[in-house]
Amino acid sequence: MIQPHAEGVILFLHIQPGASTTEVAGLYGDSLKIRVHAPPVDGKANKALLDFLTKLFDVPRSRVQLLKGETGRKKSVLIRGISLPAAKAVLPEK
Repeated sequence: MIQPHAEGVILFLHIQPGASTTEVAGLYGDSLKIRVHAPPVDGKANKALLDFLTKLFDVPRSRVQLLKGETGRKKSVLIRGISLPAAKAVLPEK
């Protein structure tokens, strides 16, 4: 779900595009499930995901980077400049 990194933390995510709202939806196996309102077309869902994480963690967009999973539901995202305890405090405990 979340792992420390030299530059911040890495989130392991399972994305559900085309949902009614964009929100954290709990756990999905060993990943954090996030529902994204945008459809999985032309990178819209990825952009919506990164924008959502920017707001959720209150960091500049330049600190949020998609590492893996550009075309799939399983994604790895690096959030720079945030500690593991700070990241865990932001995420809901579901």
